[in-house]
Amino acid sequence: MAVITGGKVIPGAFRAYGAGAPSAGTSEVQTLTIGGTPTGGSFKLRHEGFVTAAIPWNATNATLIASIDAALEALPSIGTGGVATAAGTLTAGIGTVTLTFGGDRARQAGIGTIAVESNDLTGTNPTLGVAVTTAGVDATARG
Repeated sequence: MAVITGGKVIPGAFRAYGAGAPSAGTSEVQTLTIGGTPTGGSFKLRHEGFVTAAIPWNATNATLIASIDAALEALPSIGTGGVATAAGTLTAGIGTVTLTFGGDRARQAGIGTIAVESNDLTGTNPTLGVAVTTAGVDATARG
């Protein structure tokens, strides 16, 4: 498409930019691991300087996953639709939860690693940890 600038037509000089799905690239996946034998309590997660509200532990996987997802998406650094939370090896609230970045955070490199801000879980030696399992790779284009 031609662009008119300074009274001159420059053929092929127009390049459209816009919102839309990124092409190529890889969305980052982080894994939250819940270990030990928690029986109750809560925990908080931190991402890029923002801290979630307390996330109540629950032995019902769907309830726990929904709570983690809602707490992370409430953070300004992630936002609504910014992460997909799913059971990895989660059984009765113990095991792994995958956190796949999406929305405005899809297919980006350099996403900060989620960290455990506080572990107020009760039970026998409850532990929490987060690791990057698939590093993000920047998309080649957006729009």
